[in-house]
Amino acid sequence: MATLLELVGNTPLVELNRLNTNSNVKLYGKLEGNNPGGSVKDRAAYSMIRGFIDRGEWQPGMKLIEATSGNTGIALAMIARLFGIEIELALPANSTKERVQTMEAFGAKVTLTETIEAGRDYVEAKAATGEFLLVNQFANPDNYLAHYRTTGPEIWRDTDGKITHFVASMGTTGTIMGTSRFLKEQNENVQIIGCQPTDGSSIPGIRKWPTEYLPKIFDPKRVDRTMEVSQDQATQMTRELARVEGVFAGMSSGGGVHAALRLIKELEAAGQADGAVIVCIICDRGDRYLSSGLFE
Repeated sequence: MATLLELVGNTPLVELNRLNTNSNVKLYGKLEGNNPGGSVKDRAAYSMIRGFIDRGEWQPGMKLIEATSGNTGIALAMIARLFGIEIELALPANSTKERVQTMEAFGAKVTLTETIEAGRDYVEAKAATGEFLLVNQFANPDNYLAHYRTTGPEIWRDTDGKITHFVASMGTTGTIMGTSRFLKEQNENVQIIGCQPTDGSSIPGIRKWPTEYLPKIFDPKRVDRTMEVSQDQATQMTRELARVEGVFAGMSSGGGVHAALRLIKELEAAGQADGAVIVCIICDRGDRYLSSGLFE
C-alpha cells in the first residue's frame, strides 16, 4: 500500500521499437503520464510545495498562486489539496477545457489570461500584495532539483548506466536542467538535447521564451544541443505514437520523439549509431488534449 504522494516518480521506461527501426540503437520513452496527476510536473509540484513547507516559508492560512500552461497547474492543484492548501492558477484562455476542469476538480481557483506571459505578470502582481505565496516554477530551484533527485537517477538506474543521449522538450526547463545535472555527474559524455518550437509553431509544453521571460533556472551550458520541431511535426508524431507504439501522449511528447528519431538518422549518417541508448521524456497523457482536435 502507498499514499498518493509516494506514487510520484518511478515511472516506467519503455522501448519504442516500432518507430525506431534501427536494431543497433535503443530508443526509450519515460512514461511520465503514469504519475498520479498524469504528467512529469507532479515531480516538480511536489518538490516545490514540500520545499515551502519544510523551510517554513508557507504557514497555515497562506494561499499559493502560480501561472501555468496546464500540467504544472494540475499537479499543483492536486498536491496543494493533499496538504490542505488553497491555490489560484492563472491559465492561458486558449487552454483545453480538460485542463481547466481538472484543476477546478481539485478545488483550485482558475483565472484565465490572454497568454502565459500575461499570467506570469498577473500572479507576480497578486503575490506582491502579500496575500499569496508565489510558487514561481520559472525561478524555483526545487523545480529542477526534483529531477536531479528522481528523474535522472531513475533513468541512470533503468538503463544500467548505458544512456548516451537524453532528449526533452523545454518549457520551464526544470526537467532538462535537473536531469542533465545528474546524468553529467555520472558520465560527462551523455549528450543532452533540448527541443524548442520553430518560429510560429504553437506546441503546448514547449516554449521559446522572450528574453524577459526566460526561466531563471535555465542554464544554457547544461544543454549540449537544441533541436527545433514544428507544430506539424509534433502533431504527426503524437498521432504516430498512439497508432504505432500504443503510447497515448500529448503534443510535447510527440515533439520530443520526433527529435529523437531525427537524432537517430543523424547518428546513422555519421556512423555513430551502434550502441546508442536514447531516452526521451513522454511528458503526459493524451486524454487532456481530446477537445483540442489533436487526434482528429
